[in-house]
Amino acid sequence: MDHDAAMLTLYHHGSSVCAAKVRIVLHEKQLQFDARYIDILAGEQFTPEYMRLNPKAVVPTLVDAGQVLVESTAICEYLDEAYPSPALMPSTPAGRYAVRLWTKAIDEDLHPACAVITFASSHRFTVQRAGPEAVEKFLAATPGMSVTPEWKALKRRVVEHGFEVPEVAAKFKLYARYLDQMEASLDKHQWIAGDAYSLADVGMTPYVNRLAMMSMSGLWEDGRRPRLAHWFDRVRARSSFRAAVLDWCPAALTNDLKTFGARSWPDVQRVLATG
Repeated sequence: MDHDAAMLTLYHHGSSVCAAKVRIVLHEKQLQFDARYIDILAGEQFTPEYMRLNPKAVVPTLVDAGQVLVESTAICEYLDEAYPSPALMPSTPAGRYAVRLWTKAIDEDLHPACAVITFASSHRFTVQRAGPEAVEKFLAATPGMSVTPEWKALKRRVVEHGFEVPEVAAKFKLYARYLDQMEASLDKHQWIAGDAYSLADVGMTPYVNRLAMMSMSGLWEDGRRPRLAHWFDRVRARSSFRAAVLDWCPAALTNDLKTFGARSWPDVQRVLATG
C-alpha cells in the first residue's frame, strides 16, 4: 500500500504524554500532518464527534488516508512500518523484543501512574480553577472505560483529595522504580533498549519530561541517577524534542505544570521517603 503523509491527521493535546509519543515519531520521520487540537482539560474529548473517532475519549487519534488509528503505542508501531525511514525499531527479533518490553511497561504501568501523579500534582488545580460546577461536569464526563477501568472513580478522588489518596504515593514509587530500571539499562546500552535510538526512547521521553515540566528533575539531577540525566540531555538535544513535545504545550499549561508541580514537590519527597 502506498502511504501519502499528506493524508495524516492527528487529534492531540499539548500536555498528553501519549500524543507526544506520536508527535515525536512524526517529527523523527519528518512527516507532515494536519494537527487538530483537543483541549482535554476543557473536556473537548467528550464531544460526540470526537468520541465517534475515539470511544475512550482520549488522545491521540491518528487518521491515515481515512483509517482511524487509536492507542499511541500501536500508532507508533504502525507509523514505523508504514513510513519505514528512519527505522525506530531494531532489525533483530531480540532488539524488537527489548523495545516491546519497555512499551508494554509504559502502557500497563507508567501511563496509569502518570495520569495519577499529574492530576495529584498539577491538573487538579487547573481543573478546579474553573469552579465546582465545571469540575463536576468534567469528572462526570469521563467514560467508565478510559485510561483504565478504575480511572473514572480514581480521577475523582485524586482531583478532590490530591496526595491524601493512597494510590498517589504508590504511583510515585512505581515511577521511581522505572527510573531505576532506566538507570540500570543505560549502564549497559547507549539508549534504553540498545545502542540505537528506538521507540523505547520515544515512549519514555514524555514520561520523564512530565516530571521535568512539574519541577521534579530532582529525581535524577545532582548525581541521583546520572545515566538517566545524560540520556535526557541527549533526548532534549534532538530536533524532535522541542518541535514535538515542548512547542505544543500552551504557555499557561506549561506554567501550571511548573508552578503547581513545584508546590507539590515536598509532598513527592515525603511519599518517596516512606517505606
